[in-house]
Amino acid sequence: MHQNSLRAQYPLQANRYSLGDAYSAGKKRLSLKLGVSFFLFGLINNVLYVIILSAALDLVPPSTPKGIIAFCNIAPALIAKLGWPYFLKGRIRYARRIVACCALSFIGMLVVAFHESLYSRLLGICIASFSSGLGEMTFLQLSTTYSRSVGGRSVGYFASGTGAAGIVGAFMWWELRGLGVSTGVGISAVLPFILPLAYFFLLPRPAAFTHQSSASYTLVPADDLETEIDDDLSAQDDVESRVEHKVAVRLSAADKWRLVKPMLLKYMLPLCELSLSFLEYTINQGVAPTLLFTVPSHGLISKIIHSTRDYYPLWQLVYQTTVFFSRSSISLGLKTLPAHLLPAPAIIQFVILLLLVFESAVGLLPEDREVGSIFLVFVLISIEGVCGGLAYVNVFYCINQEQPDPASTHSPEVIKQEREFKIGSIGFADSSGILLASILAVPTEMELCRAQVARGKYLCQGL
Repeated sequence: MHQNSLRAQYPLQANRYSLGDAYSAGKKRLSLKLGVSFFLFGLINNVLYVIILSAALDLVPPSTPKGIIAFCNIAPALIAKLGWPYFLKGRIRYARRIVACCALSFIGMLVVAFHESLYSRLLGICIASFSSGLGEMTFLQLSTTYSRSVGGRSVGYFASGTGAAGIVGAFMWWELRGLGVSTGVGISAVLPFILPLAYFFLLPRPAAFTHQSSASYTLVPADDLETEIDDDLSAQDDVESRVEHKVAVRLSAADKWRLVKPMLLKYMLPLCELSLSFLEYTINQGVAPTLLFTVPSHGLISKIIHSTRDYYPLWQLVYQTTVFFSRSSISLGLKTLPAHLLPAPAIIQFVILLLLVFESAVGLLPEDREVGSIFLVFVLISIEGVCGGLAYVNVFYCINQEQPDPASTHSPEVIKQEREFKIGSIGFADSSGILLASILAVPTEMELCRAQVARGKYLCQGL
């Protein structure tokens, strides 16, 4: 009653409050749809990669090295990330790419599911891997089509989805493996259809944020002012770029080299040989399989570990869980790392690699304190996952937020293509590190096992 009388006395202010409420609700709805869309993009695009790795023991004969699965699961993705941004010219057709990624993933998983020959399954894995590499690059490039404020959040949601893929993929195969390869992998083959559905029916277009921001006449806080201006400029650029599209604007090889050169040390090296990939996957594939201890007879750990073979899945679970939370740091509202601190996670991971190698070969603690050693390995792998996740999401976030080259500011279409190229061009650094680590992992595991046997620890030979 009192509220209605106030509205009757101050109709203009009441209308402003109503518009403000509608604007706030609309903004939250758009943000939610954006977040869910990019989270699904990251989750579905990466989950097949995890399912393939989890199913490696079931996909190849016992006599076949399991490393060949890891190789076929990453090499085609590297080819996609290396070739596509550098050789593609002109505008990106996102709808066509996403539909193509869906089709390739579906076909690849069907080949794996319904062909029992080794070479056919490896071919299917390669097809799905190529699709995953192309998809990751495409969705990161898609984030640059939004204003920087919205695009930064999109990168955070996508990274969170890729982190969740590790947990979801491992859990899915744990549940599906009892159905056999044909049924289990066949069921997972339908997952890629979520990508085009999310793109066409859920994802808000960049213009939606501009329309939402211009629909309100209420005052906005000072820290939101830059966001609103950025959205308006993005809409203006979009209109102008449609006009420029009639004149085919394409980045030349010289333009691309000019853009890549400053990113080599600033972004690519921290993402490749150091942080996310090389050190991380050397630990996971080469060192973690040798971090074995006797089966505990009491305590909490005895309820988790029932055989020596349980240690490796445990370390993978710890790693995937911490990667998920750290890749979700931006979507959870945590502050990003400054650009000058991007190499820090790599340095920490290098120390962790040395400690875990020493633990495997010699032992950090006496043999009568194995519980302490298990806890120490648990902590180190947790830190490894946190560092890897932070490196991934912050590198791509920083690239998304970079200002355009002053020489290109006269052309909105050139600015758009440069942003897309820059964020798509560094993905090969990540995959190169993983590929190199998968090659190094086999001799690393063998040498560490020899070192354990030499000191009278034979657990690695019993797996």
